[in-house]
Amino acid sequence: MRHFLSYILVATLVSAAYAQAVPTQAQPDLTQGQAALESGDYAGAIAELEKAQEAAPDSLEVANRLLMAYLEAGALDKAQHFGQEATERWPKDPDAHHYLGLAYFKSGNLPRALAELQQAGRLRQNDFGTHYDTALVHLAGGHYSPAATELEAAAKIKPNHPLTHVLLGRAYLNSNRTLQAIEQFRTVLRLAPDTPLAHYHLGFAYASMGQNQQAISEYEKEVVRAPDNREVQYQLGRVLLDSGDSKSALPHLQRAAQLDPQNPDAAYDLGKALISEGETGAGAAALQRAIELNPADPSPHFLLARALAKLGQNEESQKEMQRFAELKRSQVTSGGMATGRAH
Repeated sequence: MRHFLSYILVATLVSAAYAQAVPTQAQPDLTQGQAALESGDYAGAIAELEKAQEAAPDSLEVANRLLMAYLEAGALDKAQHFGQEATERWPKDPDAHHYLGLAYFKSGNLPRALAELQQAGRLRQNDFGTHYDTALVHLAGGHYSPAATELEAAAKIKPNHPLTHVLLGRAYLNSNRTLQAIEQFRTVLRLAPDTPLAHYHLGFAYASMGQNQQAISEYEKEVVRAPDNREVQYQLGRVLLDSGDSKSALPHLQRAAQLDPQNPDAAYDLGKALISEGETGAGAAALQRAIELNPADPSPHFLLARALAKLGQNEESQKEMQRFAELKRSQVTSGGMATGRAH
């Protein structure tokens, strides 16, 4: 949440001329509150702005600064209560609706957040921040097509804003518009090559199209920059493994399993890679870990059965194969997919 609140803070801070519209008795407290807000002293900002608001209860400017301070401080109950009062008193002010929408968003109330942000958009059209924040609400709710629409509008207003293109690419990717997603991620890399995870997102888009070599190339660029990112390590290892290069995949999957020991997919793919590299015992242990983490998945049982057979543990192998068959039948009966993996 910090990225868009910081944007609003910078974009809407009171200028000296703007402050002149505030009654004289409130101006010193407003000035000090604004300075505290800029410096990140949100508790101090609230204290000064509450005094300014008491001195100038009819000032919309003071009200909006105080509402922003509540948001930045994470005082969401106060932000919602004060924001509701502000929107009732100044129903045509887009900032009040915008800030109240953000308060709802940070509280997890997506429907009310969306309603307030859409009202802000009606009152002030073609505003980058409103489109951007409305998109974030849609993304949080898993509504990717409307999020893309908002981000497209934001990108027209600020075409050189890298994060907008990152989010637009993700919205496209999640609504099955992969080619458009790839173009957005390429745009990010043209605008700001050092954007975190830009190569990762581009790699993921390529992988979703089965273009594994392009995906590997992008993941390798990202893993140099973010060696401790568990998802980057896992996805690079997974695509290498899917491409038949278990030797290259192995160190990345080992690192992914270390970074994310609760990830059953990382444990499964690690087991698969170890077995492919002849480390059957270690592979069996990794598969047992995958089973512990996700007992309902049939796939680890299948591979574990084969590994145990190689180790001469035939009775245990048969038990695992029987368990695999039972899980497949139960998933088919329940309407689920038995497994999307190639064993």
